[in-house]
Amino acid sequence: MAYFDAASSAPLHPVARQALLAALDEGWADPARLYREGRRARLLLDAAREAAAEAVGCRADELTFTSSGTRAVHSGIAGALAGRRRVGRHLIVSEVEHSSVLHSAEAHEADGGSVTRVPVDRQGTVAADSYEAALREDTALACLQSANHEVGTEQPVAEVAAVCRAAGVPLLVDAAQSLGWGPVGGDWSLLTASAHKWGGPSGTGLLVVRKGVRFAPRGPVDERESGRAAGFENIPAIVAAAAALRAVRAEAAEEAVRLRELTERIRARVPRLVPDVEVVGDPDRRLPGVVTFSCLYVDGETLLHELDREGFSVSSGSSCTSSTLTPSHVLRAMGVLSEGNVRVSLPAGTPEEEVERFLAVLPDVVAGVREKLGAPAGAAPAGVREDALVVDALGRRCPIPVIELAKVFENVPVGGTVRVLSDDEAARLDIPAWCEMRGQEYVGEEPADEGSAYVVRRVS
Repeated sequence: MAYFDAASSAPLHPVARQALLAALDEGWADPARLYREGRRARLLLDAAREAAAEAVGCRADELTFTSSGTRAVHSGIAGALAGRRRVGRHLIVSEVEHSSVLHSAEAHEADGGSVTRVPVDRQGTVAADSYEAALREDTALACLQSANHEVGTEQPVAEVAAVCRAAGVPLLVDAAQSLGWGPVGGDWSLLTASAHKWGGPSGTGLLVVRKGVRFAPRGPVDERESGRAAGFENIPAIVAAAAALRAVRAEAAEEAVRLRELTERIRARVPRLVPDVEVVGDPDRRLPGVVTFSCLYVDGETLLHELDREGFSVSSGSSCTSSTLTPSHVLRAMGVLSEGNVRVSLPAGTPEEEVERFLAVLPDVVAGVREKLGAPAGAAPAGVREDALVVDALGRRCPIPVIELAKVFENVPVGGTVRVLSDDEAARLDIPAWCEMRGQEYVGEEPADEGSAYVVRRVS
């Protein structure tokens, strides 16, 4: 089985496994106690903190271990907002942040705060001047991920940090996806990360708060972790996380070159092997092991199941794989195709042969899924009146509305329009994306008795 979902969780690094087993024997005691076992546990905890701080590029006393990366984000945002409450209650985030950041923003709004969500371009990148424009006198905190978890796009953290620093606003960086590849540049103020993203054990995160940043922990606190993470430290997991981070950093430069070549191979060859595919994310400023593409006329859930049957574990941001039947917020913010979305994220050590096998299997898998769904073969579907040029896709889910549009489009004269009736949220994203890919004009969305009417004009 080829595991291609490292962006969700990387396999446990061998060094982490060794450190975890050793720390289970040596680090079980309370590090706050003065007897021998407690002192031994404290030494392990302090050494792990020093190693992690060195990898991050901060002081050891600025780094707190948390119970997860999500907990680090929630604690970091809440603490920074509380510490700067006298300045104001305005928060800035990008539209493509991890759900943990967006959930914190929603909670802040529910509590009476205000939030500005900065848009991204079609490659998923924010602009530093967009953050600058969003800054206000009452801005307490800005947040920006170092690299996107779904499409791999790296963000201009240093530029945004400089803009925020000039305005006296702290910047919190979610570095979960990138920290294993190297330290985050720029004059940021807070940083969060999650160990299972770089081959450490799950249930371990870190929060860095630079000296001089006003920070007030929320909720009950105790003497652990400077009052920023209550509860007994999971020392074996912390030791393993720090050991894994040090190990992957030692391998990062060489492995990044190798994985970039493999993902570039996927980016270049998939559109040639599979028709009607959009490769998304920045082609240059991206994580080494991540490549994402979307396939027209494909049910994302079926595609993932078929790839799983062929021995490949991949993930998707497609609405077709979501219980809510809504597209990924990242793909929606980028304005790219969501249906048939596949994210390939290669773990360190992925053999070249597995990538080649994936490229060999993918065309037939996609073709099979399209055939099952009745993808367009050139004839107008039954029930579509050519004089009315209306496609009734009400009650039909991704990717059917786009398939029905493609079926009838060959019968539309140049300059003619098609109105696609749909009540599927994904159609709002996928029909404009289809037009972009096909070089046709998306006229816009109109109200309808049920759902919406998406109007497309044929220009060629």
